[in-house]
Amino acid sequence: MSDISTLETIIIAIVEGLTEFLPVSSTGHMIITQNVLGVESTEFVKAFTFIIQFGAILSVVVLYWKRFFCLNRTPLPEEASPLKRFLHKYDFYWKLFVAFIPAAVLGLLFNDMIDAMLESVAVVATTLILGGIFMLFCDRIFNKGSENTELTEKRAFWIGMFQCISMIPGVSRSMATIVGGMAQKLTRKKAAEFSFFLAVPTMFAATLFKMLKLFTQPEGMEIITNNMGTLIIGNIVAFVVALLAIKFFISFVTKYGFKAFGWYRIILGSVLLILLLTGHNLTIA
Repeated sequence: MSDISTLETIIIAIVEGLTEFLPVSSTGHMIITQNVLGVESTEFVKAFTFIIQFGAILSVVVLYWKRFFCLNRTPLPEEASPLKRFLHKYDFYWKLFVAFIPAAVLGLLFNDMIDAMLESVAVVATTLILGGIFMLFCDRIFNKGSENTELTEKRAFWIGMFQCISMIPGVSRSMATIVGGMAQKLTRKKAAEFSFFLAVPTMFAATLFKMLKLFTQPEGMEIITNNMGTLIIGNIVAFVVALLAIKFFISFVTKYGFKAFGWYRIILGSVLLILLLTGHNLTIA
């Protein structure tokens, strides 16, 4: 028997799919969802919230499959070195790798510290509010992007550095990387799309890491086997919802910017703080 019911599985997966690619902090929403549903924070539930990210990742690949499976075939000068030719051909993957490296390195070095912060709902609520206040003004500060701005290796690296900020729970990986892209003179749409692309290796690595940690436990394989149906349903729902959320977000943010998401974050963070101050025992799966 699964640790969570089918209805709880679907609701949690919907929340994951909706919030993973929006700049609103999926962690903050998971806290509220878990506590509203009364879901116990078991080892499987902790793993479940990471494993269903695979469905969300797949939605990006499917939606942008032409970008993900297209090599750069533009010509290079005859004197170009073999290495330069290789990097040029696999330009899209190379820039994703460059952007992924900072978070991969810092994530491994400070994993225990990140997990400790993740256990604090107060940290999540505070960063939600602070991030929301920032988003009220980020369009005015960074909205100087140009359609002619190319994503270079240097720009990809700095977006990757911005992604590291999202290791603080509540910041939102999406918000950090989109702002990073806008700070590198990309348009809102280009910054958002690269944020989605960068989510694929980043979230896949995080999901794989959590699964490996689960498998190292004596009962790890049994936990996965006993809950396989729940994992399949969760990933399917997260995939479909994330697909719709990405399409909505690109359209919305291109037209209206980030102010609405800023106010939403402030309200959500305030709700969490009020619940904490009124004695509610909130936990993170």
